[in-house]
Amino acid sequence: MDEATRVILIRHGETTWNRATRIQGHTDIPLSALGQAQAERLAQALADESLTAIYASDLSRARQTAEAVARVQRLPVRTDAGLRERAFGRFEGLSWDEIAQAHPEDALRWRRREPDFAVGGGESLISFSARCVAAAQRVVAGHPGECIAVVAHGGVLDCLYRAATRTALDAPRSWQLGNATINRLLATAEGFTLVGWNDDQHLAGLPDDDIAS
Repeated sequence: MDEATRVILIRHGETTWNRATRIQGHTDIPLSALGQAQAERLAQALADESLTAIYASDLSRARQTAEAVARVQRLPVRTDAGLRERAFGRFEGLSWDEIAQAHPEDALRWRRREPDFAVGGGESLISFSARCVAAAQRVVAGHPGECIAVVAHGGVLDCLYRAATRTALDAPRSWQLGNATINRLLATAEGFTLVGWNDDQHLAGLPDDDIAS
C-alpha cells in the first residue's frame, strides 16, 4: 500500500442478547429496537464522511447497522464472513453467569484470555485474531488513499485495537467496545495505527433500556 487508508471501524448496534449478556458468536441475532435507533444515529453522524466503500460481517446485527450507514451514503454494503465474531461453540446462547455455573473451568480459561484456548466447537483467540485481522487487511488493500467503513463485532474490534496498538492477545482489556460507536484506524503497509476510539457523542440522549417495539 503506497497510500494510507482511513478506516472507520464500527461495532454493530445493540441486540437483545447484548442486553442479557448472552454470548452471540456466530449465532445470527438481529438488532433490537434500540440497536436500530443507534444505527440511525450512527448513520447521521457519518453523513459528512466521504466514504468510498462500506464492509460488514455477514451476520444480521452487523449487516443491519451497515445498511443504515449505506442508505445515507448511497453505497452498497459488501459482506465478508471473515469479519464475523469469534465462534464460541457451546458458550453461544448462554449468559456470563450461566457459563460460570455450567462450565467453571472453561469460564476461567476464557476470562484469563488464554490465546490457545478454544471452547468446544469454537475458535481460539489466536485463530480468531488471525482470521479477522487478515479479513480487515484484505478489505483495506483494495482502497489505498480512501476512507472506508467496516462494521463488525466487539471481538473483531478488540483484535484490531490490539493489532493497531501492538497489544498482546492475553493482555487485560482497558478500552471500551461500545455498540454503534465510531472508531478510527489508519492502515498502511506497516499495519494498522490507532487514530481515535469509542466516540459515542452521537448516541447521547438514547435510553439506557431498550426501546419498545
